[in-house]
Amino acid sequence: MDASAAAPVAAGELPPDGDTVASPPGANDWSCRPSAAHPDPVVLVHGTFANRFENWLALSPLLKSRGYCVFALDYGMIPGVTSTGSGLLLPIGGLGPVAESAAQLGRFVDLVRAATGAAKVDIVGHSQGGMLPNYYVKFLGGAGKVDKVIGLAPSNHGTTLDGIANLAPYFPRVAELIYSACAACKDQVAGSDFNRIMASKPDTVPGIRYTVIATVFDEVVTPYRSQFLNGPGVDNVVLQSHCPLSLAEHVAIAFSPTALHLVTNALDPAHATPVICG
Repeated sequence: MDASAAAPVAAGELPPDGDTVASPPGANDWSCRPSAAHPDPVVLVHGTFANRFENWLALSPLLKSRGYCVFALDYGMIPGVTSTGSGLLLPIGGLGPVAESAAQLGRFVDLVRAATGAAKVDIVGHSQGGMLPNYYVKFLGGAGKVDKVIGLAPSNHGTTLDGIANLAPYFPRVAELIYSACAACKDQVAGSDFNRIMASKPDTVPGIRYTVIATVFDEVVTPYRSQFLNGPGVDNVVLQSHCPLSLAEHVAIAFSPTALHLVTNALDPAHATPVICG
């Protein structure tokens, strides 16, 4: 689906795909028009057992304050599965097959491009959300629509199912889903059929700039170096190389000031600033 085929989204309207819960602060202003300083809208992609509101409470308003058009979707939702971790009753997402979720991301990218008039977007994802854009650009025609892919603790080469299970304490009612209703969990197991498909093509697509931001304390995507991508145009970063005292693990990396500083530098490398340890 090309942007030309997607109906423009009027100011204040919600697009028909990828809008199921509240947007994080700063995201999904469909009247936003990219500036010359930041011509590519930023699309935020949450992780497994998460949703856009909780996952991007820190990064979304930060990017908005810096003049970016910011958009965030929910994907891979199962009706009736909710989280109350933030005090709100919110769906848990990132559960469906990764290929289907990547197609949903593709439709959302087209909506963003049609609404903003931008030729390309930048994608920032956490965990599964940092990996599934790679499927989109490699197999679903997204290569010409994406300029940068930035992954926070992405499951690029899979992990152990025990690693995915370590997310359970953070989100109520998910333990029983891991083995029964979470197709994405199976897809992300190292050596899965999905990972063999991903490995059938190079890690990277020419013309896209990739940044991977990992933490040595990741207890979910293990070993943490499995997150790294191989190929041209890749910057693999370890959080503790910039902030040795950081204890941020898999979930906390999405809220780490150091990690978020690395994200803003990756989005605008021409104006990168020294990373502050925080």
